[in-house]
Amino acid sequence: MINELEAKKEIDIGHGMGIKTISLLSGGLDSTTVLGLAISRGYDVTALSFDYGQRHSKELESAKKIAKHYGIEHKIIKLDLRAIGGSALTDNINVPKNKIEEIGKEGIPVTYVPARNTIFLSIALGLAEVIGAKKIFIGVNALDYSGYPDCRPEYIEEYNKLSRLATKVGVEGKPIEIIAPLQYMTKAEIIKLGKKLKVPYELTWSCYNGDKKACGVCDSCQLRLKGFMEAGYIDPIPYETYPEFYKIWYIKTYMKDIQK
Repeated sequence: MINELEAKKEIDIGHGMGIKTISLLSGGLDSTTVLGLAISRGYDVTALSFDYGQRHSKELESAKKIAKHYGIEHKIIKLDLRAIGGSALTDNINVPKNKIEEIGKEGIPVTYVPARNTIFLSIALGLAEVIGAKKIFIGVNALDYSGYPDCRPEYIEEYNKLSRLATKVGVEGKPIEIIAPLQYMTKAEIIKLGKKLKVPYELTWSCYNGDKKACGVCDSCQLRLKGFMEAGYIDPIPYETYPEFYKIWYIKTYMKDIQK
C-alpha cells in the first residue's frame, strides 16, 4: 500500500481561474499548506473551520490568523462533538505520548475523533451548494500520519461518490469535487511544498495541547518536527521541549544546542 502511495506523490489540482472553492482549515500545517496551494493556483477560496468542542482553541485561533494573512473569507461553524465524545480531543481521555517509531503502529489512536471528517465534509458540501463552490480541498494525507481511517485515499474516493449521489448539483450532473492534494506526500514533502509557496508556518498550530508553547511530545508535535527535520528546516513555532531525534539533528546541523 505504501509503495503505491509513494509512487503517486503530488496531485495536480489544476488552475483555478477564479473558480469558487472551499478549503477546510483547521489551523494546522497540512490544511494551511492546502489553502496556500489553492490560492497560489488562482482559486477563489472560502476557508471553513469548525469550533467542535476540541481540547483547546489554539488551532482555531491560528486558523483565524491564517485566513487574515491571506485576506480571504473565513467561515467558522460551531458544533458540539463533545456530546459524542470518544476521543482524547473531545473527551476526558489522556493524549498519548508515543515514541516516533511507534506512531501509527498500534491501530487507530485515541486522538481519532469519531467520523470527524465525514461530519466536516458533509457541512462543507452543504455550504458549497449554497455558495456555488465547485471544489472542496482537504489536507488529509496517508503518509506520516497517525492512522486515522478518514485520511485514506479510498475514503476520499468514496466520499466523492457520495457527493455525486447526495447533492442537488450531483444528481444534476455537476458534482462538487473533493480533493486531497497532499494525500500521497510525506510530511517533509508537504513542508517543502509549503516553503515554495511561502506558507506562514509560524502561524500554524499542530499540538494536541493548548499551552503557550507546543508540547513537543504528543504524536502530532513529533510528526511535525520529524517533517521539518527531514525537509531541512527549523520549525518556526516555540516548543516546551523537543524529542531526542530533533535535538540530535539540530546539534549536528547547526553545531549548537537548541533553544526552547
